[in-house]
Amino acid sequence: MRRHVIIGRYGPGDRSRLPNGDGEVETRLDLVVGERTLDHGIGRAIADLSRLGVHPSEVGVDILVLAAHVHAADTRISRTTESQDGWTREIRLIVPVADPDRWTAVAPIFVRMLNFLTGDRWSLAFRARPRRFARVASAPPARLIGPPFDDLALFSGGLDSLIGAIDALENGRTPLLISHAGEGATSDAQSTLFEALKTHYRGRAFNRLRLWMAFPDGFVPGSGGENTTRGRSFLFFALGIFAGSGLEAPFTLKVPENGLIAVNVPLDPLRLGALSTRTTHPFYIGRWNDALHGLGVNGRIENPYWDQTKGEMAEACANGTLLRRLVPSSLSCAAPTKGRWQGLGTQHCGYCLPCLIRRAALVAGLRPDPDPTVYTVDDLTARALDTRQSEGVQIRSFQLAIERLRARPALAPILIHKPGPLFDESPARQAALAGVYRRGLEEVGALLTGVRTHPG
Repeated sequence: MRRHVIIGRYGPGDRSRLPNGDGEVETRLDLVVGERTLDHGIGRAIADLSRLGVHPSEVGVDILVLAAHVHAADTRISRTTESQDGWTREIRLIVPVADPDRWTAVAPIFVRMLNFLTGDRWSLAFRARPRRFARVASAPPARLIGPPFDDLALFSGGLDSLIGAIDALENGRTPLLISHAGEGATSDAQSTLFEALKTHYRGRAFNRLRLWMAFPDGFVPGSGGENTTRGRSFLFFALGIFAGSGLEAPFTLKVPENGLIAVNVPLDPLRLGALSTRTTHPFYIGRWNDALHGLGVNGRIENPYWDQTKGEMAEACANGTLLRRLVPSSLSCAAPTKGRWQGLGTQHCGYCLPCLIRRAALVAGLRPDPDPTVYTVDDLTARALDTRQSEGVQIRSFQLAIERLRARPALAPILIHKPGPLFDESPARQAALAGVYRRGLEEVGALLTGVRTHPG
């Protein structure tokens, strides 16, 4: 195990001495390319927003700079070699910001948020940017009319974010959609869906901000990369807040996610803690809102679909005809390129956790129309599926969870507390979360009727 510190630097002239802790391995994160342009996609995001008439605040830029530190650590510090237990890493970040006192005051909130999100032990420190970079955001011009956007939402290329975009556009909104490019299949899905929406809603002023941020192999000395990426939603949320800070009005960043995935109750006792993702959990979103309030950001984050299953979202979509046409272009699979060894292209496997929830949702939400998605395992009932192989693991876990809840329905209000605290939620909202968890499992249960699994 090794402890790591990542220190952000604003160019070669940023040489302030920052002592390392006992046994820490230091990695320098250079934030500037050329004379003044911010690196890692941040400078381009500022320029892209400026062309859309949106000028983020200095705090907005600092949020994205913090996210770059988090993303670098999360994707380039190996859990296998750098932790004692094969999972928990010890990571310290030293982040240059415009107002260190303001950031230091909210540091404990961000630490709690990151510890919960990734299962690691984080420590944050903030220092002043060099004087030359006291201001890096572009100043908004004097104008009578602000940016054209009255809606702000994450746009991942998945089914839920597609439904969220369609609902906003059908309701007459003008959204600014936020995308992190990620790997190729995800990026392609985002672009295909966005272009399809632009064609269908021709003449509408909605648009998209897209960020590409990745760090090279070997970025952290002596460590391989890390593919669990439990912190990916931190970058995604930060990009949305960065954009929202330039809208010149109070804003809500919408995170379209069905309630079953948002709460993400472990399907079996082994999928606890950081082994079960918490990217849109209510506790995580709540800590973001606490931090934004402390930073003085006039915005908040909400999941408008927290009390709906994925099937209910599909069924209630404001333009079902358009949704049916675009479903095949959306991407839900956890590993859409894993069929390459079989000579297959990018497609849904059909048996990972997100594929099973998607399949169940489309059976429920599009009926009587069939699910138009191409799956590698198209017929789950054609043969018994091996629970020692990836094709059967998640299916059997779902079967066990469904059987457990059918036998003891009163467990639902208890089980929803397993992934994380729900003290922010009122008793009525907790009851609603238990309901969406139960209905979500029932959706998947209907899909798995007649599906057989066995060990080997």
